[in-house]
Amino acid sequence: MDLTWNEFERTDMRVGTIIDVNNFPEARKPAYQLTIDFGLEIGIRKSSAQITKRYLKEDLLNRQIVAVVNFPKKQIGKFMSECLVLGAVGEEGDVILLAPDFKIENGLRIG
Repeated sequence: MDLTWNEFERTDMRVGTIIDVNNFPEARKPAYQLTIDFGLEIGIRKSSAQITKRYLKEDLLNRQIVAVVNFPKKQIGKFMSECLVLGAVGEEGDVILLAPDFKIENGLRIG
């Protein structure tokens, strides 16, 4: 089903920097709890991400990512996910994060 241009424009994708990473043992599938800085306009958001197959916690810290910041919050166990981190999903469910090629300002909009 095709989207209209107006529908696509409503999706707010931004660049953020991961500032904290924790294990998420309560998740049904292996995941991390991420804290992400999206700059002054958006602020700090949290997200659950099933990215444990390819990424170690220490490799994620201070890494820039792309996320959708205007989806409704989602309760995952006792954790509230406030944004959706974007990645390409491989055949076996492993996720490769989408990220800018160069260090850029947090909060920049993807268009």
